Amino acid sequence: MSPQAAAAVFTPRSMAALRGVCDLAPLPVLDDLRSVRAKESLADVDVLVTGWGCPRLDADVLAAAPRLKAVVHAAGSVRGHVTDACWDRGIEVTSAAAANALPVAEYTLAMLLLHGKHVLERARDFRQARARDAWLLTPHAVGNYRRTVGLLSASLIGRRVIELLRPFDFEVLLHDPYVTPVEAAELGVEWVELPELFMRSDLLSVHTPLLPATRGLVSRGLLASMRPGATLINTSRGAVVDQDALTDVVRAGRIRAVLDVTDPEVLPVDHPLWDCPNALITPHLAGSQGSEWERLADTAVGELARWAAGDGFAHPVRRERLAFLA
Repeated sequence: MSPQAAAAVFTPRSMAALRGVCDLAPLPVLDDLRSVRAKESLADVDVLVTGWGCPRLDADVLAAAPRLKAVVHAAGSVRGHVTDACWDRGIEVTSAAAANALPVAEYTLAMLLLHGKHVLERARDFRQARARDAWLLTPHAVGNYRRTVGLLSASLIGRRVIELLRPFDFEVLLHDPYVTPVEAAELGVEWVELPELFMRSDLLSVHTPLLPATRGLVSRGLLASMRPGATLINTSRGAVVDQDALTDVVRAGRIRAVLDVTDPEVLPVDHPLWDCPNALITPHLAGSQGSEWERLADTAVGELARWAAGDGFAHPVRRERLAFLA
């Protein structure tokens, strides 16, 4: 991983825990797997603990690591570095994606509640007027009682959002082509077709991984079908949404948007969404940051301990599931 990722994720406490379950190769961390020092280290490793900034583990790298049996990724997606050469050699892989899903789900819940209550707009109006509005005249479109929340994809994050929504008086809809209506009912939500999801939702949260089949999935037609004043929240990947179409409907004032990701990321400095009062753009902060990085490290250490004890990974990443994973 990059030295910056190592310093952020692995605190002294985490490093001590890591040393408690394995013989750790000498530091500093490797961010170039083709150097002389890297090849000397790789010759003896059984497991690679990886993170953000890890180079690709291609056939040439693996040739220098004849003993390598497992990759423990202390972050989310492994697509950037785990290659076909790893799967072909039968190397086991795990990631901390489940741990990273937790803060994203928490961010989503916070934004659902804030935007259901129209907190940001009303705080702005309060700041400008310096006087309380006529609160008994608040429209019934404001508030979180019996609102309809739509979730696009029952991913790790989407399922955690479902759990977090249970104490609230929301009607929760789900569209996921890999989940049946019966399975959705078992999760406590209603399965609907994609167009219905967009037409019925007051608040709609996107949790679909970016895959060839999902690029631009949230189309101009779907966005145009949303209820006036509805909110779209995107914490997945910007390219899942048609950025130009989203810009048009937000600028027209038809819907509100909470965008933790955009396409491109970051938007150009002169992009019109920056100045839209009904758009909240955050700097890809929903995932693990600050103290939450320690959860990633703890997950990686726990997975390594399980594997070393012969218990296998609790969160294995399998080749046959890559078509559905971010």
